[in-house]
Parts: sequence; C-alpha cells; structure tokens
Amino acid sequence: MAKYVLSVDQSTQGTKALIFDAAGKMLSRADLPHRQIVNAAGWVSHDPEEIYQNTLKVVRMAAEKAGADPSHIVCMGLSNQRETTVAWDKVSGKPVCDAIVWQCARAADVCARVEKAGIGDLVRDHTGIPISPYFPAAKMAWILQNVPEAKNLAEKNQLGMGTIDAWLVWKLTGQYRTDYSNASRTQLFNLHTLAWDADICAAFGIHPDGLPAVTDSDAVFGKTDLDGWLPGKIPVCGVLGDSHAALFGHGCVDAGMTKATYGTGSSIMMNIGPDFIASKNGLVTSLAWKHKDRISYVMEGNLNYTGAVITWLKDSLGLIASAGETEAMARQAHPADTTCLVPAFSGLGAPYWKSDARALLCDMGRTTGKNEIVRAALDSIAFQIYDVITAMERDTGIHLPVLRVDGGPTRNGYLMQFQSDLLNTPVNCPKAEELSAIGAARMAGVSYGLYPDAAHCALQYTTYTPRMRDEERREKLKRWQTAVGRL
Repeated sequence: MAKYVLSVDQSTQGTKALIFDAAGKMLSRADLPHRQIVNAAGWVSHDPEEIYQNTLKVVRMAAEKAGADPSHIVCMGLSNQRETTVAWDKVSGKPVCDAIVWQCARAADVCARVEKAGIGDLVRDHTGIPISPYFPAAKMAWILQNVPEAKNLAEKNQLGMGTIDAWLVWKLTGQYRTDYSNASRTQLFNLHTLAWDADICAAFGIHPDGLPAVTDSDAVFGKTDLDGWLPGKIPVCGVLGDSHAALFGHGCVDAGMTKATYGTGSSIMMNIGPDFIASKNGLVTSLAWKHKDRISYVMEGNLNYTGAVITWLKDSLGLIASAGETEAMARQAHPADTTCLVPAFSGLGAPYWKSDARALLCDMGRTTGKNEIVRAALDSIAFQIYDVITAMERDTGIHLPVLRVDGGPTRNGYLMQFQSDLLNTPVNCPKAEELSAIGAARMAGVSYGLYPDAAHCALQYTTYTPRMRDEERREKLKRWQTAVGRL
C-alpha cells in the first residue's frame, strides 16, 4: 500500500499543503492566501479561523492534485510563521480577537514598561533574545490588557494563548501543545531550564500554567482526522517554526551547519549543538528543536530588507519589470563602478540593530546607471548575510564550511556566486523549493518511522564556489563597511 506524508506550511501570506511519498518525493502542492488585516494605526492582524479553514481546504486540494487516497496518508507535519500570536476560548473554540502578526508593533508600550522594571538583562540571559514587541510575550500581555474577554477567560483557566502552531494543533487534535522551537521564540521560555520562566511570565502579567505544554518537535502532538475528511485519525508528529523547519529540511543537524533563507527579509540560522551560547555580536540564540530526545540550539540573525530590495527596484523605482531581469542587468553593470546601497528602509537589522537608520545609496560615479544600481541592490543582500555569518563565526568559533540557501532570490545565479565569493565559502542552492514544508515532512516521517533519518531523501544542490581574488573581496567589503558606518 502506498504511504503518504502530509505537510502543512502556515506562513505569513498564506497556507500550503504538500503531499510526499514514502521515498520523500513531493507529489503535489496547494496553497491559499489569507487576508492581511491592517488598520489605520498600522496594526497587522490575521483571522485565526480563516487560517484554520484554509488549512482544511489546502489539504484536500493537495491530495486531489496528487491523486492520493486519503486513507493512505499516515502522518502529518506542520511548520508555521513564527511569533504571530493567537488567543482563544478553549471551550467554545473561538478566537477572542484577531491574531497579532509578528510584524505588528502595537505592544511597544508593554515592552517599555517591562524594560523600565530593569529586567532587560535577565530576559536576554534567560531567553536568548532582547525585549521587543516582535515577540509573543508582549503580544500576549497586550491581549490580556486590552481584550476584556481574554482577561475573563484567563481568570477561569479557559484561555488558550500561543503561536500559530499551538492554535492549529489545538483545532486539529484538541491538545494544547507547542514545540520547543516555537516556545523558544515567545520570550517566555527559559533556554537553560527548558521550561516557561515564572519570573519573566510575571513581568508580562502571564501565568505560566495557562501556556501550552512544550512538546518534543518529533513527538505525537495529538491525532486528527482533519475535520472528518480522513477515514481515521493520523498523528501530528512533526512541528517546527518555519525557519527551524527549513534548517531541518536542509539536513543541518550537526553543529556548524548553517542555512540562509532569502525571502522578503532573511533568516540566517546556524546549528550550534547541544550547548547554549550567548551572542556578543548582535545575534539571538534560540532552540532549533528537540529531536530524538536531544536539544539543539541555534544562533540566528534576521534581516529586514533582502528580497524586498528587489521589490523596491520594481515597484518604487521602476528599474525592472520583474525579478528575473536582475541577473542579466547585474552582469552587464560596469565592472569598475563603485555604487553601494545600504537598504536600511526600516532600519538596519542584525548584527547592527540601528532602528533609526535610513537607506543610503552612495559612491556613484559617471558610469552609474540602471544596471549599476540593480547590481548594488543585489550585492546589498549578500553583504548583509556576510555580516551576520561573520558575527556567528565570532560568537561560536566555528568556521562556516558551506552555506545552504533557500528562497526565491536563490534562483539568481549572479547573487549566489557573489555570496560565495564574499564568504569565500561554497554555497549550496537546492533544486527543490518549500524547505519549511520539506523540513516538517521529514520531521514527521522520521518520527512515524517511514523515513530512517533526517538525511533520508537528501536534496540535490547546485553548488557555487568562490572565484573572487582576495584583494578584490577585501576592497568590496571595505567599501560596504564604510557605507554602513555612515548611517
């Protein structure tokens, strides 16, 4: 009998379902967008019920595309947008408000009050991340302070609060659980004791007993029949935050293995092994996962503007009609042109953390034209990732042997070659896409026993190797660092 693994990737823009066979080959994909709810104050929200209903729909769509008999689906994996926060009534099953999306900074005042209490160092030491409205701790506190129903339900121990994975797991299985990777991004989870931190929870006005149980990423979170669609219930047995799932999808299970996801922004993540390492160079520490009863930590840097720079070229400047044009234009740019772009359109992220910085286009000359500006935009993506990886190497003492990459911009051969040249390290670009969904499927398949290990069904990669002379590399990096220093 054919056996299939179902993987759901619930992301910021939409929800995808993918069907994989017993050999780990992807057979089909289906996806649906959901509304981006933005009010006049700039608050960003999602409708949790819409996300759940879309999850049920895309699963059916993907199975139909694959021609997969639902009775042959044996297990399910889930990856999710991180930090987006949901609160719901555990009796009625209804959300008490729209989900607060990771991008939303409405909880800034909550963070200011917590900072004023003087526990910023404790929060960073215990959770690996600085106090910020980006993380769920402040979002949960905001809900409790501003949604009367949430406060009333919390007093009756009837309130569910968590990240998108906890919401979907609860809706699918009735179990109130989250995994280690998602818990580590809430700013409420102690990375040393591996438990909800009572002191930090108290500072945010959250009772730790009201939070989901933290479950191994490869454990059985519960069983589901997907609202009656399946003839019997299957285990949900692989749950990860999307960036962690991509790391697992790349097979980065050993210390020093690193991946970079090139999206609107970028997540650069290094597996640092079983021991916590605090960053001294502007990065954050989280948990990769708990897999086969073993904890793995990661060091991560997040960038605001990488793929979004290409969107800026198209939508704001009108220099390109599509992203696909940029590779040829960059190759046609004048070799001696020194134009440099620092894309700090919404501040500069890791490892600099200059929130008040503004974008800078500098060092233009008479040779500067469309092609040169496009090349400078692509180069800025690689320069930012170089900075994060250099910070990782300083923090960990690990020299990067190879960088594994994913995301739409990785189809740009010029960018990938330039990234390899800057790092002086090979860059592996997979022929497969959807690394988050692949990682969740692998985690579930290994947990269920269908796949032997994380390396099963290894990805096929195109490898870019360094070609740039050392002197040229140093000159380019010096020019970039000088530009960043002007901000």
